[in-house]
Amino acid sequence: QVQLVESGGGSVQAGESLRLSCAVSGHLLSNSDYLLAWFRQAPGKEREGVAAIDSENGPTYTGSVKGRFTISRDNDTNTLYLQMGRLIPEDTGVYYCAADMRPSILPPLVRAYSVWGQGTQVTVS
Repeated sequence: QVQLVESGGGSVQAGESLRLSCAVSGHLLSNSDYLLAWFRQAPGKEREGVAAIDSENGPTYTGSVKGRFTISRDNDTNTLYLQMGRLIPEDTGVYYCAADMRPSILPPLVRAYSVWGQGTQVTVS
């Protein structure tokens, strides 16, 4: 069974950077067709897709983070990353990593995911 554990959240000033990590266990990324993604949920708002990556199509980003965030996966360490730069207060929220292998006709940032991490808080002031 695949499990996801996020880390790397924290409190930063606007303009600073953070790197989130999502450790994947129970399945080797190098052997998988998992679609991996980062979502976030700001206080009082619905959860939104931030970035996604799979082995065939490369990365996908929501518009507000394009050029500032980079999603990547390291098959050697079985880890998903989200490098966040030029952070703004609107980036504040709980960040979750997610994974799924099922095909979907929906775009990566709006489709359903079957496996979720517990989340890590990011606060930008």
